[in-house]
Amino acid sequence: MKKGFTLLALSVFVAAIGQSMFAQEGGLAVPKVVEVGSAFSISTGGSGKATLYLVSPAGVFRRSAQPGEPLAFRSGEVINAGHYVALLVGESSTQEAEFDVVARTPAGLSFLAKPSRLPVSQSAGISGVAYVFDSFHNLVLSSFPVTFRLSGVAAPPQAETVSTRNGVAWIRMNSSPKAGLAEFDAVAGTLSQKRVVQLIPGDPCSLQMDARRSGSQMLLQTQPVRDCSGNAVPDGTSITFTETRKGHTAASVDVPLKHDIAQTELPAYEGAVLSVATGVVMGNEIRVGETR
Repeated sequence: MKKGFTLLALSVFVAAIGQSMFAQEGGLAVPKVVEVGSAFSISTGGSGKATLYLVSPAGVFRRSAQPGEPLAFRSGEVINAGHYVALLVGESSTQEAEFDVVARTPAGLSFLAKPSRLPVSQSAGISGVAYVFDSFHNLVLSSFPVTFRLSGVAAPPQAETVSTRNGVAWIRMNSSPKAGLAEFDAVAGTLSQKRVVQLIPGDPCSLQMDARRSGSQMLLQTQPVRDCSGNAVPDGTSITFTETRKGHTAASVDVPLKHDIAQTELPAYEGAVLSVATGVVMGNEIRVGETR
């Protein structure tokens, strides 16, 4: 919680108890820093009856107090890290002190990887974010090294170590040129988390068609369609075969890839031009009469 919110909460409490002044110096003594979950005590001064308020990021804690006697907090009683303000509200005065509760050593790791599915050979295409927590689920704000590793099916692994900032470490990595499942790991000390990223083929890089005459028809078939890294383009990708005659389209058909190839039949008009395309990728052209 931000300090501004803490100060606002203090103002509300002061108004509620009707005190006009804070005793900034007096018998209230707190440790400067407390490790979350640890036992500690607050020393108090004065006499009479009083109430202790602890304003923290998690809310406000209230306890009756006897000025002049220490207030003990058991191990595991204060489990939220952040900036704390202690107010000892007595019958005639209010004492104030501030201290910080800091996280313990890392005990938990949360890892997010985006996206879970993307094309091959994408520069900085995969992002990973790791959050480091202590055993009480507080972010460990002190700097801590996190190693990110990305290993693909047939590509050399990538690895880079990044230090956390305010409990968070992040990175961007390139997707490998080979399609398949890649493992994305985040390791912080003895802690580790793994995610699986599916690398899919990119767009077709080149397109080549063969043709042969069969009576009054031309039998057209593509060669295996690959992306620029040599990965087979997924089945179902639409391939367009077109026949142009005397400058006009005589026939056109869309055929899905099946087992890396697409095939169809078009009329065998003498002199007609046969072409093939997919998306923005144009293939070769064949003129009827120049094939057998």
